[in-house]
Amino acid sequence: MVMDSKIVLIGAREHNLKNVSIEIPKNQVVVFTGVSGSGKSSIAFDTIYAEAQRQLLETFSSFSRRYLPKIEKPKIDEIRNISPVIKIDQKRMGENVRSTVGTATEISTYLRLLYSRCAEPMVGPSFYFSFNNPEGMCPECSGIGNKITVNLDALLDIDKSIAEGGIRHQNYYPGGWYWKSLKESGMVDMDKPLKDFTKEEMNRLLYSETIKIKANEHYGLKYVTFEGIVTGLNRRQIGKDDIREREAKYFKIMPCPACGGTRLNDRARSARINGKNITELSAMELTELRAFLDTVTGPVADPITKPMKVRLQHLIDIGVGYLSLDRPVSTLSGGESQRVKMARQLTCDLVNLIYVFDEPSIGLHPRDVANLVKMLRRLRENGNSLVVVEHDPGVIEHADYVIEMGPGAGTLGGQVTFTGTVAELKSSNALTGKYLNAREHVQYRRRKPAGYIEIKNAQLHNLKDVSVRIPTGVLVCVTGVAGSGKSTLINDIFIAEHPEAVVIDQSPVGRNSRSNPASYTGIFDDLRATYAKATGTSANLFSFNSDGGCPKCGGSGFVEVEMHFLDAVQMTCDECGGRRYKAEVLQYQYKGKNIAEALEMTVDEAIQFFSGERKILHKLKKLQEVGLGYITLGQPLSTLSGGECQRIKLASELHKAGNLYVMDEPTTGLHMADVERLMGIINTLVEAGNTVIVIEHNLDVIAAADWVIDMGPEGGRKGGEIIAEGTPEDVAKVERSYTGRYLRELLQ
Repeated sequence: MVMDSKIVLIGAREHNLKNVSIEIPKNQVVVFTGVSGSGKSSIAFDTIYAEAQRQLLETFSSFSRRYLPKIEKPKIDEIRNISPVIKIDQKRMGENVRSTVGTATEISTYLRLLYSRCAEPMVGPSFYFSFNNPEGMCPECSGIGNKITVNLDALLDIDKSIAEGGIRHQNYYPGGWYWKSLKESGMVDMDKPLKDFTKEEMNRLLYSETIKIKANEHYGLKYVTFEGIVTGLNRRQIGKDDIREREAKYFKIMPCPACGGTRLNDRARSARINGKNITELSAMELTELRAFLDTVTGPVADPITKPMKVRLQHLIDIGVGYLSLDRPVSTLSGGESQRVKMARQLTCDLVNLIYVFDEPSIGLHPRDVANLVKMLRRLRENGNSLVVVEHDPGVIEHADYVIEMGPGAGTLGGQVTFTGTVAELKSSNALTGKYLNAREHVQYRRRKPAGYIEIKNAQLHNLKDVSVRIPTGVLVCVTGVAGSGKSTLINDIFIAEHPEAVVIDQSPVGRNSRSNPASYTGIFDDLRATYAKATGTSANLFSFNSDGGCPKCGGSGFVEVEMHFLDAVQMTCDECGGRRYKAEVLQYQYKGKNIAEALEMTVDEAIQFFSGERKILHKLKKLQEVGLGYITLGQPLSTLSGGECQRIKLASELHKAGNLYVMDEPTTGLHMADVERLMGIINTLVEAGNTVIVIEHNLDVIAAADWVIDMGPEGGRKGGEIIAEGTPEDVAKVERSYTGRYLRELLQ
């Protein structure tokens, strides 16, 4: 029987989808496009992927399913011809410092095998070269590569006594459990300033071993355990690979003196191939390692190096050849993580899968977008179907089939506005088609610089003694392929010299589901105050993180079930129905709406509802100004796209005084229509006399800039130079510039 060639969705209603019925061709590269918030991800991830995951669990035995949560079916009447789905999104690949690019791609597994078979001297099996195995790891740092020591300068305020808070660590705040234990033990003078402690007294306070002492029961304690503060901090740190954020300031992290940060013991580091040990190869850029492996040949080596070279070439082709195998995956950006995941899938032999991608072009220079398209096609040619959520014209124009969602965002979206080929898209009235055609007819006006800010002899990371003049009073674009040194030059060097700059970067605006647009922008504080004033109650009552939170879910609105071998599943709390609040809190109302209903409003709706609240209105209008009128006030920040998060930052920074703005890829996650709106905001800033510096790959933004600084020529060690600078027309004439080549096509 021949499988049906289309995925059929009937009556999809997840999030803002308005009863969408659609047929998606299989074994093709299908791009979903449309303005940010139009419903693309609701179809791709929250419907297709979610239902595939649910049905996969249904195939398990009834015995197994007893121990698994029942995943809720997406809001859809019917879905047909679905295959197993692999999601390749922008989520970081993990926070574990033991996970590296090498371990994540399995290239390190082959490398260890190569050294166990071909290195001299022969030291033993492959696990002797693993920093995760006791036989291979450095005994001093247990294979982490760092030594963690307590930072006494941060820990102690020596001008104060312990009673006054001389121990800064939160565990020892006056009145806390550890503080009481110190007091009850009688082992230290609580009232003497720490600077007056003798050497013996300080050693006892910091380094004493654990002692159990009978207490005087002043705090209801019969016995207390006394141990040195440093002893306790180190004991609680043992076995952890990293330090929690709030603890980090009390520790110093230094490269391990025994292994020099390489993680491996002396025996593993003694074995060499062509004069290089395994840590030297792991530290090489992937492009260098790929070239080195061509020098390792022979009947034993060839079967091992062949799959390594295939995997390395995939990573190089997708634009991350500047990474190294020893790079911790926790330090990769969302775009880099996604490209590593994608390259890993190209060696997968399973067929008839559906791959769902979340804007795979993020962070890619136009040169590398062409390689991305080749990779997508290769996955298709392997017999798979690809569903790609994307805004980049370079990807859209090479799709087999395009589906546009819209017409607007949020409640104004959720409908299919176009389906068909790229040629049909360009001849249609669809928004994306109009913008693809309009790119060819844009006229540009260049502003003149008011002055210059100089950077001299910058040498950080891969920068090669870079000196450059950045014009002021204009829009400046810093461009170049991934890893060329753009972020180092601007985010590390320039911002360090100009701390007054308003920075809108790509760091997450919220890591957990408790943060939302209202809390991030400060609107939530004003909302709670408004409700408290209207009802004569405490503002704390209207916080789901405080007195008002549902007791069962702690105010999160859901209960999370860890799946171990699959993504964790979130189950809606059955007590509060996902509304986060105690039932009694929801009885209090302002203008007929309770606090949960207020948080369910979109920004646009809230502007109408809170029209009489000046403070709330001012902040809401900033969100509307950056094109986020469709998001709800209580939507978890963890569910927003990268572009939406960055615009929330932009909204919260726009009111700040200052004449220097730095933006790191602000077009991330934006449709061409949204980019046009963003450019309106940027131009307004520049016309008001500000300097705006943008690190960017988007050709439409680069072409509209007054001045371009192009870095390269490649990424990593082959980058770090200024390749071209001047107006976009000037840069377009520089043959050596990759950015110039693509600008030339667009400007002509």
